[in-house]
Amino acid sequence: MYSRSRLRKSKLCNIKVMKKEYDFSKGERGKFYRPNLRLNIPIYLEEDIADFVQKFARKKKVDAQTVVNQILRRNKELIQLIQ
Repeated sequence: MYSRSRLRKSKLCNIKVMKKEYDFSKGERGKFYRPNLRLNIPIYLEEDIADFVQKFARKKKVDAQTVVNQILRRNKELIQLIQ
C-alpha cells in the first residue's frame, strides 16, 4: 500500500485522496436544493428484455424509451382496471 504523499506525487496514479478535514464555514445551506426538481431515474433492463425492446423499437422506427413507456403505460392501465 502506498502512502498518501506518494500517491499525491505519483503522475501515474489518478486516485484522488480525500483530505482529513474540509472547511464548510463559508458554505451556504440549501444552495443547490430544488424542492420541485424531478429526476430521471435510470432503469437497467435485463439483457433479454433490453434486446427485445431494441429490436422492437428498430422495427417500429422509434426509440427504446418510447417502447418502454408504451409497455409500462398499457400495464398501468390493466392494473388500474382490475383494482
